[in-house]
Amino acid sequence: METVANEAILNLYKDIGIDPSHQSPALNAMGEAGSRYIKDLKLNVSAVLGSANMNKKETSLLALAVAVNEKHSVLMNAFNAMARNEGAGDAEIAEAHACAAVMSTNNVFYRFRHYMDGVSYYNNHPAGLRMSVMMNPAMGKELFELMSLVLSAVNGCERCVTSHEASVKQHGATEPRIYDAIRLGAVIRTLCVMV
Repeated sequence: METVANEAILNLYKDIGIDPSHQSPALNAMGEAGSRYIKDLKLNVSAVLGSANMNKKETSLLALAVAVNEKHSVLMNAFNAMARNEGAGDAEIAEAHACAAVMSTNNVFYRFRHYMDGVSYYNNHPAGLRMSVMMNPAMGKELFELMSLVLSAVNGCERCVTSHEASVKQHGATEPRIYDAIRLGAVIRTLCVMV
């Protein structure tokens, strides 16, 4: 059973572009136990990266943003290479990093406001946070808003999720596209835990 599990790990690494010598304690422990979850993870990753509602460049940029958000250097490198192979340029790669940084700030700030809903000072005082990267992104406003939505969901900020979901729809996203993007965020977040 261990050989099958190890093969599943290597296939997962190959699909994503991770060096086959990379060691993951979590995946290795599962492999030793003959866990079928490794195959499930591989199938889930393949499914979300191959979404019918997004092209491969978009899915790889979204995956990169989640890996940046989770500070997972192995996956950042893999999804950076994947995005470049799909035609992403320096500006789009930089915006995936910037989006993760901006959402890291906003999700903390607006989650605090949400928790303190009854305190008018916190909710009525200007945020005073600069976010110019959101104004005219090279990847396009719709994809940037979709990325912001995914990261807000990963980070658990209800206000930001609600706001970005409405905004991304105003920029033309469909509910199936949004749903697939959120599924991608969930699976890549899990990948960050396991790899």
